[in-house]
Amino acid sequence: MRHKVGFKRLDVKESHRKALKRSLITSLFKYERIETTVVKAKAVQGTAEKMITRAKTDSVHNRRIIAKDINDKAVLAKLFTDIAVRSKERAGGYTRILKIGFRPNDAAEMAILELVDRKSAEEKKDEKPAKSSAKKTAVKAEKKPAVTETAAAESAE
Repeated sequence: MRHKVGFKRLDVKESHRKALKRSLITSLFKYERIETTVVKAKAVQGTAEKMITRAKTDSVHNRRIIAKDINDKAVLAKLFTDIAVRSKERAGGYTRILKIGFRPNDAAEMAILELVDRKSAEEKKDEKPAKSSAKKTAVKAEKKPAVTETAAAESAE
């Protein structure tokens, strides 16, 4: 019986379990949505939510504590600068688990673990053209004075 046991063992050794949780949490913060089994998603969900809560107050101490589990510096920076800022008003419940059915080969129950305030694919697409169009207008603006200078020189002659 599992009386007063605080976590799921996932039928692997402690070192494997820690590595698995670290990689799942890193992938969750990197892609903001991952597909895994329900048991693994539930095992990771609590740790991820505690990290987001800690990341809301950006300090060296909090960064070092979270950096023990997240080895990717870019993901760590994204957690503190992007994800925690989006979740600033939310008091908790930063992630959700959506059950999507069973895996074909071993019938394991699969789920999607995602951030509640994640950016959708449409928002990400909208951001990219806006940046490129701003660059195009800046390039056009730079070319126009050069054209007018040559035209002014021709008209002066």
